[in-house]
Amino acid sequence: MIPGNGLCGRRWGDIVRKEEVKVAVVRIEGTNCEEEAARAWKMLGATVEKVHLNQLTGKTVASDRRSLEDYHALFIPGGFSAGDYIRAGAMFAARLKMKMGRELERFVEEGKPVIGVCNGFQILVELGLLPGIEHIMSRVPEAVLMTNDSARFECRPTLLKHVNKGKCIFTSQIANGQILQIPSAHAEGKLQFPKEEEERWLDRLFDNDQIVFRYVDQNGEYAGYPWNPNGSARNIAGICNDQGNVFGMMPHPERVLDWHTHNDWTRENEGREKGEERGREDMSDGDGLVVFKSAMEYVTRKW
Repeated sequence: MIPGNGLCGRRWGDIVRKEEVKVAVVRIEGTNCEEEAARAWKMLGATVEKVHLNQLTGKTVASDRRSLEDYHALFIPGGFSAGDYIRAGAMFAARLKMKMGRELERFVEEGKPVIGVCNGFQILVELGLLPGIEHIMSRVPEAVLMTNDSARFECRPTLLKHVNKGKCIFTSQIANGQILQIPSAHAEGKLQFPKEEEERWLDRLFDNDQIVFRYVDQNGEYAGYPWNPNGSARNIAGICNDQGNVFGMMPHPERVLDWHTHNDWTRENEGREKGEERGREDMSDGDGLVVFKSAMEYVTRKW
């Protein structure tokens, strides 16, 4: 790892308190869920700033400018950035790569966490940071998130099985095989590789422990629509890079930080009040918060 960074002289391996962790939620026109993402990190004690891309590229007044080096972690939110013209996430990715591509590569090389959710996942793929097998950032995209098989916007609860064996830092506190309920809301979430090479790419991702979440049904089995809302190859819902510090997923963990935001919260709560047996013991945290907890644990241990 590169030992130096811009965090007030800190070096890789230094211990940092939670309140010292700085997170940038990067936005442009058309992004959404920035508030939910910021709240996730704040709930865990981090200092969060919602940063417009222009602030990072210097395209603003001096007092508003920011440097990527000043942050421990980067969150790229969902939405329809720049109207999703050309392809979903393509415009946001092009602007990032053109203006600060080398800075992003250095950020990842230093081991800092980067997460992209929904449109953010699409952006990470367009950037070439994912799948991230042979390069930190590929010159051109190596995959794409295509239009859902249903040819429509799918907004529904989805069940995700955690299949990562330990590489992804964003799921280190989730047991292998554990199933989370995380909502999906997208029109272009079907992960695909070039047809003639798709099986080779998928095999490499599985062999390299870069598959993080897969869509399953209520029995924990891999199934088609509607359990897999987009038709993604091998039910893939989220992947990480080879280092494990860049992570993209289509479902929205920031939308279920509290249990009462889950779609079945009222049924579970009413059942408990009636003394019925229910499968969930913890009625406080939502299933999405553990993704951010895992990243915070990593940052406070490493920086």
